[in-house]
Amino acid sequence: MYPELFRIGPFTVYSFGLMMGISFIVANYFLAKELKRKGINPAFASSITLIALVAGISGSKILYLLENFEDFIQDPIGRAFSPAGLTWYGGFVLATVMIYLYGRSKKVSFWKIADAASPGLMWGYGIARIGCHLSGDGDYGIPTTLPWGVSYARGTFPPSEAFRNLPEIARHYPNGIVPDNTPLHPTPIYEFILATGIFLLLWKMRKRSYPDGRLFIIYLIAAGLERFFIEFIRINPRVLFGLSEAQIIAIVLIVVGLYGLRHFKAKEATI
Repeated sequence: MYPELFRIGPFTVYSFGLMMGISFIVANYFLAKELKRKGINPAFASSITLIALVAGISGSKILYLLENFEDFIQDPIGRAFSPAGLTWYGGFVLATVMIYLYGRSKKVSFWKIADAASPGLMWGYGIARIGCHLSGDGDYGIPTTLPWGVSYARGTFPPSEAFRNLPEIARHYPNGIVPDNTPLHPTPIYEFILATGIFLLLWKMRKRSYPDGRLFIIYLIAAGLERFFIEFIRINPRVLFGLSEAQIIAIVLIVVGLYGLRHFKAKEATI
């Protein structure tokens, strides 16, 4: 693992921060291309990306603090301003709301923006997961005997700490502690591969004569399915019916997406 890539004088370049930055650049690039194709000023993409960046990080931090409220109460300033601790779905929800409000203020259809953003958003998510892999921040999976299992011993959140909240796995190891060099599923890499596949699918579908919003609906379903299934081998704690919080949110996205598809089909049938 390489949490710190290199230093330039007093400045340290962190792998997670670098990949996060690259993910926003990539998402902005594809968003601008799609806005231009749809007849919308591509410069509009920069404003949307900036809103997504600020709201995305803020929402991710807020949800993380709510999930770890007891730790937050003990050290509110340290937890709030720590560069670690981001929950993606919190950022997605807040960024979506803020972009909706911004588009409305500029009299630009939210659905056009959402469709244009979907392919790049999906790939940007996958690229950001590479940052999680390089930093070893706890987004990895459960132990595995597969030949591509990865040791996250040098990560910012080593397995000996990460598995304390998963006694059903830790109890199989001496003193209930999972050794840091235990081979684990590299779920960030799995997600990058899946996100790339979904990006290619959305990019291929984008020129079809769909009504505004349908591509975004397909994105919601695909992204929800990807996260739902990958969670079965990730280390997030189970909160309801044996499912993690991320899986519950993923189910909501899938249901919303399926409802949206039904709405579009019903609308097309009346035309």
